[in-house]
Amino acid sequence: MSLNTPIFLKEREEDNSKFVEIQQSQTSSIAAEYPLQNLCLASQEVLQKAQQNGRSKCLKCGGSRMFYCYTCYVPVENVPIEQIPRVKLPLKIDIIKHPNETDGKSTAIHAKLLAPEFVNIYTYPCIPEYEEKDHEVALVFPGPNSVSVKEISFHLQEKIQNNVGGKNDDLDKPFIKRKKTEEQDLNDSKCKDTTLKKIVFIDSTWNQTNKIFTDERLQGLLQVELKTRKTCFWRHQKGKPDTFLSTIEAIYYFLVDYHTDILKEKYKGQYDNLLFFYSFMHQLVKNAKCPGDKETRKLTH
Repeated sequence: MSLNTPIFLKEREEDNSKFVEIQQSQTSSIAAEYPLQNLCLASQEVLQKAQQNGRSKCLKCGGSRMFYCYTCYVPVENVPIEQIPRVKLPLKIDIIKHPNETDGKSTAIHAKLLAPEFVNIYTYPCIPEYEEKDHEVALVFPGPNSVSVKEISFHLQEKIQNNVGGKNDDLDKPFIKRKKTEEQDLNDSKCKDTTLKKIVFIDSTWNQTNKIFTDERLQGLLQVELKTRKTCFWRHQKGKPDTFLSTIEAIYYFLVDYHTDILKEKYKGQYDNLLFFYSFMHQLVKNAKCPGDKETRKLTH
């Protein structure tokens, strides 16, 4: 009996290992199928009722809309504004929208609806003046010169130092001595107290972004890229990588990373409600693609 025990234990360990692998595989599969399932969201019952009742009018312009008016940036009549969550953000957000971007398809409006005091939307070529504030404003856009969210503080501190040096025109005065490595600077207490006050996003199809991105008024801004995030947008643009996010996804993921990497605080779902409309629409689209699944349809009907 004792001779067989090691063999039995080995077989049991192998079975347990296989079981864990299967569980992890199933978990990954579920996460891929339901990427928005673990959000801390307010009740979406108001959206479920509105979806059942159909379109209603905007109280400002009178237009017929579903859920909200994409020209007035307000909920429609059968979506009471008091039942829509309000999200408090740690900084201001400017969204520069391409004039040819279809208003009804833009997710940028979600941010304005859910955090109206913190979000402004401008239609290109209308761009706010950033020239004297480039040390406290950054642009989220991928590219060879972009930095990660963790590196924002370091690069903004550099801008401050350069601006001070440029204004004094005193070549005899050395700049503040830099640490030996960028990593050390990022851990410096001064860099933790970031001067970032505003973040800018471009709302456009990826094929139209170049006109806005290359505008000289945006050229002095620090460029930030969300390199590890993947989109679950139902209008994914053909030929583009899955790291090209929809506008509301980019806003949400930036704020989550900013909260943990810059503010150095544990994230507890503070900005999840920015995806209040997005997650509901994502589920509607998913259900529409599975018309034979009655149980799934019950989630939104």
